[in-house]
Amino acid sequence: MNFIGVDLHKKSITVCVMDEKRKVLARKTLACTQTDEIREFFRQFRPFKVVVEATASYPWFVELVEPLAEKVVLANPKKLRVIAESTKKTDRLDAQILAEFLVLDMIPESYQPTPRQRQHRALVRHRQYLQGRITSVRSKIRHILSNYNADRKDLFSANCGPAYFQEVPLSDVDRFVIKQLWAEWLDHVAQRLAVSKKIKAFVAKAPQREAEARAILKTAPGVGPVTAEVVLSELGEISRFRNAKTVCAYAGLVPVVRQSGEKKSKDLKITKQGSGLLRWALVEAAWRLVRESPKWAALFARLRQRSGKKRAIVAVARKLLCVLYAMLRTSTPYQIVTTQTTAPRTTRKQLVRISKADQTTTTVITVPDQTTTTVTATPDQTTTTETPAPQTTRKKLVRTSTPEQTTTPEPPAPQTTRKKLVRTSTPEQITTPETAPRTTRKKSIRAATPDQTTTPERTPRTTRKRMLRTSIPDQTTTM
Repeated sequence: MNFIGVDLHKKSITVCVMDEKRKVLARKTLACTQTDEIREFFRQFRPFKVVVEATASYPWFVELVEPLAEKVVLANPKKLRVIAESTKKTDRLDAQILAEFLVLDMIPESYQPTPRQRQHRALVRHRQYLQGRITSVRSKIRHILSNYNADRKDLFSANCGPAYFQEVPLSDVDRFVIKQLWAEWLDHVAQRLAVSKKIKAFVAKAPQREAEARAILKTAPGVGPVTAEVVLSELGEISRFRNAKTVCAYAGLVPVVRQSGEKKSKDLKITKQGSGLLRWALVEAAWRLVRESPKWAALFARLRQRSGKKRAIVAVARKLLCVLYAMLRTSTPYQIVTTQTTAPRTTRKQLVRISKADQTTTTVITVPDQTTTTVTATPDQTTTTETPAPQTTRKKLVRTSTPEQTTTPEPPAPQTTRKKLVRTSTPEQITTPETAPRTTRKKSIRAATPDQTTTPERTPRTTRKRMLRTSIPDQTTTM
């Protein structure tokens, strides 16, 4: 296998041929017009691999030698810094370095689009060129009229135009310039219309996979026919990108990184590598998107407060590119996913139970929703009441025993730090427990009286437990 490095120029090519041991077999310089001699020279070294830098004039050379070569490699000139930064740089040395890198399999390759992709790019880029020329001519015409205070908003409408120019007192030179610019504007508009028809005819002949990708892109908000054609033509085959980060890097929408040791720079500009047309289309689509979609508008507003308007819209454009890449990779149309908010987790409950003759009352208090549900079961009655309750994480036990009734105490709640016991023995005395501030525990109350109705009360936050024991004649209370 032979390896050939080619230093391609506009008028000539310089060739260096090597074998697998990096031994130079031949060198030659040929004119670009000598296509037959170039073909015969390459045929005598078959089989071979050839490498050429992806310059502006490489397509004709690739089409010429591709039928003869085992593989044609396109080298990325930006990553071959060893050639550009050489102190001794000649065409012979450049071709030799390319051949050596090809032997060592160290060529940083550049993507080679298919013939259909090259045609698609040519049409889309030419349409963008015509649109730029139209905008430039319109601006020049308005600038001349503004010098006479005669600019109008509907200057390029059907009701205005050359007839309006006759009413403006222009000088002879300015009138001549405006006449030339108006004719140029009409010519560019007609050319843009012809290119648009050509693109429609080109799209009609698209294969099924390309047609599906085009239909998927148009489902995204802010993406119209022009943006969809720019994205498809500039990205090419979507499967060549590993992930969304590589797509953003290809479009030049990622920030520059300068890191050395423990220091890392921040707030750097984007690289602006790759297609400028793709970046322009994404930024324009991002502006439309933040005006139409509330979700994207909220994202833009949040980023604008932190980084400013310009950085925010670039970030939205990068996010949009990631979304479009995911849509193309998975063949999924654009969908807005609504997220549901979940309630906070329930950790503990507060239980209040009251029992008496022919009646049972159960109260369940759930902390996260701040609601208390009281269910009272009687022979002929059922009552449901909702009252707000504070957040509690501990329990407080108060138990009372009356004649003809015995209340069984429950074990104390965990995480108790201190206890306070108060005992009072007085005839005909009713003891009411005092409330302490800052409660963070749960309260469980059980009481039984023959004719008593108990209503759970909210207690303030407390950090300690308090147990009360009260005894009156003919009554025993156990805590």
